[in-house]
Amino acid sequence: MEELLIDLYGGQFERELLAEIAAVGIYKDIPADTILMDFGQYVKSMPLLLQGAIKIMREDQQGDELLLYFLEKGDTCAMTLSCCMGATKSEIRAVTETDTQLILIPVQHMESWLGKYKSWRGFVMDSYHDRMMEMLDAIDSIAFMNLEDRVMKLLQEKAQIVQNKEVYNTHKELAQELHTSRVVISRILKKLENEGRISLHRSHITLIEADV
Repeated sequence: MEELLIDLYGGQFERELLAEIAAVGIYKDIPADTILMDFGQYVKSMPLLLQGAIKIMREDQQGDELLLYFLEKGDTCAMTLSCCMGATKSEIRAVTETDTQLILIPVQHMESWLGKYKSWRGFVMDSYHDRMMEMLDAIDSIAFMNLEDRVMKLLQEKAQIVQNKEVYNTHKELAQELHTSRVVISRILKKLENEGRISLHRSHITLIEADV
């Protein structure tokens, strides 16, 4: 674990902070499609992603979900920070997009490190900024992009995460993430295939335009 921490944060965190993370952090190796945090839960720790990806979902009053953003290697979640430090219930669902390795930092250490380590304060503030920009990007996509472009954007993001042109998601899963119906997604995917932008298969989608 210490080697992974040094590889990811050695140029960012003080040596003393890295040692504390290694001492108090709880290492987890989690398979894809695992719910890490759910709506209404109290959050007692903050994740640092060592490998893999996590998708962050929001729920509306009807119980439908919308993808806000992905967390990737080296990231943490600003909403998790807010819930931990404010002792409030989660308003998001965090699900592993791929097999994921992470370290969970207990809330009491998160707070003490804010005053103790300048690098940790910077990391937390940068995380808030990055997640805010990603949420603004999600809002812009809903407000200004048509659904066909949003589908293509989501497929490209997933391809970038796994560094592979093959995306293994069902039409239903894509529909849930984009807050629409499976029928609509299936129709759009077929249109994209007819345009030569993707290729549909029984278990996956191949991106022809992807740059990974």
